[in-house]
Amino acid sequence: MEHAAITWKTFARTNPARGLHRETFLSLGSDFNQAFGGDVALRLQRKASQMIATDILKKYGAREIQLKKDDFIFREGDEAHYYYQVLSGSVKLVTTSSDGQEFIQGIFNTQDSFGEPALFCSFLYPSSARAIETTVVARLAKPDFFQLLKENFEIHLQLDQILCQRLKYKSMVLSEISFYDPEHRILSLLKYFKQNAAHDQRITEKDFRYLVPLTRQQLADLTGLRVETVIRAVKRMEGDGKLKLVGRKIAL
Repeated sequence: MEHAAITWKTFARTNPARGLHRETFLSLGSDFNQAFGGDVALRLQRKASQMIATDILKKYGAREIQLKKDDFIFREGDEAHYYYQVLSGSVKLVTTSSDGQEFIQGIFNTQDSFGEPALFCSFLYPSSARAIETTVVARLAKPDFFQLLKENFEIHLQLDQILCQRLKYKSMVLSEISFYDPEHRILSLLKYFKQNAAHDQRITEKDFRYLVPLTRQQLADLTGLRVETVIRAVKRMEGDGKLKLVGRKIAL
């Protein structure tokens, strides 16, 4: 599969896997584009229509909310009054244990929606939503959102499919955390993300290399592990040939 070469400027602006330093990127040269150009190109070509188009949201009364890093959109225990969709940046849903440890329930990027179950079923939010970086979200009041769904069946069906995928992810995470060792947990999670990325682009997993857009801390928070455990496990898996490291980024 042929892909155009990716420049540092394009990569830094569009790829969510922030943290790959410019010097590392440039030192890889053509090797980066051969190994990861496909994945980055696929990200650039990803359709913005994955969720509800911004003009449709605005037609039904959605407003844009500007957020700084670590700003809360809602907190655990709040009532659900709005539909939220990321327009730019990224958001995480987190629960916090009594000793202050975070567990990430999900990370949502541009065009992803979040927090819908509480909205549909009228229960309090079971987790908090926080901006990972400077972020803009669209916020649509619950009655207007339901009216949108009533008048746009295709959007309703698409949302149902996305929610089903999230249930599949929750089931996988629950099984992995309950029964398996750290290396298996981490590798299963990374393979799941790669599989979804391939599915989104309607290609097979072997057709591209996946550059993981997560820090070691985020992997720890997603798997219920300590960051030190994740760091050691990643190094062991690199030595065993189960994954590769490009700069500080994990690749499959």
